Amino acid sequence: MEDGGSSGSLTQVVHLLVLSGAWGMQMWVTFASGFVLFRALPRHTFGLVQSKLFPFYFHISMACAFVSFCILAPQRAWAQLTFWEASQLFLTLLSLTLATINARWLEPRTTAAMWALQTVEKERGLGGEVPGSHQGADPYRQLRGQDPKYAALRQIFFQYHGLSAVCNLGCLVSNGLCLAALALRLGSL
Repeated sequence: MEDGGSSGSLTQVVHLLVLSGAWGMQMWVTFASGFVLFRALPRHTFGLVQSKLFPFYFHISMACAFVSFCILAPQRAWAQLTFWEASQLFLTLLSLTLATINARWLEPRTTAAMWALQTVEKERGLGGEVPGSHQGADPYRQLRGQDPKYAALRQIFFQYHGLSAVCNLGCLVSNGLCLAALALRLGSL
């Protein structure tokens, strides 16, 4: 990174704010809000909330990765990059790629599969309960066993959801490693 100069310092501050903001948001969405909402809301309400939040979340992650990449990429000729700079550039590009896949491809398909599942569940009177509140046999497991269409939809949903989770964790780790690299280069606190 360039030293001195107000525009160089401003760029460094913007980069740190964007990267730390993205990482903090990713930590919150990944490890806090989803678990809290899942345990507190009826199943279909939880799905509705997630279907509204995730598009914004993934697009904000994509925008933050794009800003970070635009700050890092033009700083030096690529042949002159140090190991740390090349690593940060690679991790930022990885984060941008994974966030874009999530925002533009996986999220819409995951949400569409969720709506299809909810349609079948509503026909059977399911979806209004808070997870973990039901006593006795699991009605969703029974529905999977009785309805092959529902079982196939559920499999599609979990495939997309699983890929989305992997991409999200990739972004989280990439941004965390970039923050660690920045922290290791701090002269003092």
